[in-house]
Amino acid sequence: MFFKYTILSIFAFYGFQAAAQDNQWKIVSSTEIERTFDGQPSQAYSDNIEMAGKRVAAIISYDIDSLGSLTINREVFFPQLHPFIKENDPAWYVYRSYLKDTYSDEILPKLYVDNKIFAPGAIKKMSINGMLHFEHRLSKSGITLHRTFLPSSSERLFLEKITLTNETNHTISLNSRSPKLEYQSAGTDGNFITYISSDVPTKFKIKAGASFSYSVRIEAILNDEKPASKSVSETFIERESFLKAMSSSLQLETPNQELNTLFEFSKIRASESIFESKLGLIHSPGGGRYYVGIWANDQAEYVSPFFPYLGYTTGNESSINMYRAFAKKINPEYTKLPYAFEVEGLPPPAPLDRGDAAMIAYGASQFALASGNQKIANELWPLISWCLEYNHRQLNPAGVVKSESDEMEGRVETGAANLSTSSLYYGALRHAVDLGNSLGKPKKVLRKYNKQAMALNKAIENYFGATIEGLKTYRYYEGHSALRHWICMPLVVGINDRKEDTVEALFNRLWSGNGVHVEKNNPDPAVSKIFWDRGTLYALRGTLLAGATEVSLNKLEEFSKERLLGARVPYVVEAFPEGSMAHLSAESGLYCRVFIEGMFGINPTGLKSFTVMPRLPKTWDKMALRKIKAFRQNFDVEIYRESGVVQIKITDNKNGNVQTKKVTSENEPIPFEF
Repeated sequence: MFFKYTILSIFAFYGFQAAAQDNQWKIVSSTEIERTFDGQPSQAYSDNIEMAGKRVAAIISYDIDSLGSLTINREVFFPQLHPFIKENDPAWYVYRSYLKDTYSDEILPKLYVDNKIFAPGAIKKMSINGMLHFEHRLSKSGITLHRTFLPSSSERLFLEKITLTNETNHTISLNSRSPKLEYQSAGTDGNFITYISSDVPTKFKIKAGASFSYSVRIEAILNDEKPASKSVSETFIERESFLKAMSSSLQLETPNQELNTLFEFSKIRASESIFESKLGLIHSPGGGRYYVGIWANDQAEYVSPFFPYLGYTTGNESSINMYRAFAKKINPEYTKLPYAFEVEGLPPPAPLDRGDAAMIAYGASQFALASGNQKIANELWPLISWCLEYNHRQLNPAGVVKSESDEMEGRVETGAANLSTSSLYYGALRHAVDLGNSLGKPKKVLRKYNKQAMALNKAIENYFGATIEGLKTYRYYEGHSALRHWICMPLVVGINDRKEDTVEALFNRLWSGNGVHVEKNNPDPAVSKIFWDRGTLYALRGTLLAGATEVSLNKLEEFSKERLLGARVPYVVEAFPEGSMAHLSAESGLYCRVFIEGMFGINPTGLKSFTVMPRLPKTWDKMALRKIKAFRQNFDVEIYRESGVVQIKITDNKNGNVQTKKVTSENEPIPFEF
């Protein structure tokens, strides 16, 4: 009954590389894309998409062959249900133990028309708008078929809705045989039952021109739980309510519809991957491997600082729960923090120090400032200050931070001290000064942080500054002689001493059809092919922040078009070859931050204040971010060019107050305060 789907992982990379040359996706609206099929062999197409709710996640793999026949496989996860691992499994499997399985179309009811098995027509169109839709052409019996896939937002339920439409001028009678499947297993919290069922009747008729809908449900229960109780319509309403919340807040307006649309899609993916857990609501990466767990990079550094701008209450709550989990591990001995808590609270055994204290301090200070919440900021202050002190104690004789690895976790060499960790620590020190001032923390402490930041700035230049492959940029660690994607990190935290050649390295030497490579000139040919979208997204944010607007826009548009309308859609991804370009969730938050912090240059300076340093491209007359919810406000930021002068207009949507300021220097942050 179950079939593991491996086709995508076999040929994915080659198809993705060719995507931009044969682009058949198009934008329908700011929240929907579609792809049409005319039955030509060249239109064969395969991909997958992840969707999630608080108690379920699913990766839907679809394959459309040269005849337009559709094959669906559903890999469904119930993240909070943890089966026992096999006795011959490696011990670490317990950290990825989720009730899951893959279901083919054999779980669907069989339909019969005139004593023949109903066969859908070829695929006509598919679309994505926070749900996945397939529209089939007319079958031989005169029926068109529409299929919609979506997760429940609140229950252990994944749903498929099937709608049949009678396109003839006579009534069609159908019979059905629907499998009702039940699978039992056991795990750490008791007994699990997985149900597959359908509400299709055994006999029904469809009048001429009318439609008939039924559903297929994949659900699970733990011990004596009751099965999911929400109806199909209630499940749709919940998902639509979530999607409406996404589209109605933090709206990007630019002349490029592809950027606007991928921004909308990124809000969905960044926000849907939040799960109930023993730690409370927590954000997790997803991707078929990472559920009900938190990491110092994905959650603390990447996505949590984004949620205050979106004003997503669930996202903000998940962030606070995550920071609290790390805060419980701070200690007077200043021993390293665990870099993750997987499967609802298990820290990894003997964890590497990946620079996690720098990641946490950088993300938590940004989140605290943008939250505008004094109580939360005060609660996070001990965690932030502990992480800063930990990093200070890790300085080597050259004044940069020692760490055993970085967020790549040993996939590539990082030396004893790497550029990313020191850059994040520098950024955290600067944000901590602003946060401390806003909270009234002792001036002596804040002067110390300022002094440490100034010393670290010089140490980064002296220790990491180097000529690499003929460019005046950075070596990633002592003795390293190749360009690495993370050389963008100084630009991200406002260090622009080597801006020109760093931009050249990122966008010329390391760039490919899938963004910035990790390291193209690595002697290991396998390493030279690796790309991680997070590196590209940090590079775009950093180069925009540094003022390399035109080349950054060109690369941003190229990259966004590929991720939204290419072969691998509709979100930014984790990496290749690892994970086969999985739709990890936090990366979508990083995409939005390219605009918030990079293109608009919004930088929090207090609980009620921020600066704006916009990068309005020469070919654009205006751009806007509307319904921003940071600092406990609701406001718009509009950037426009008037008589050759760039202007910033801030509108407080609560009271209608408007502040307008001219940009006299493109490298001078302009302050605003509520």
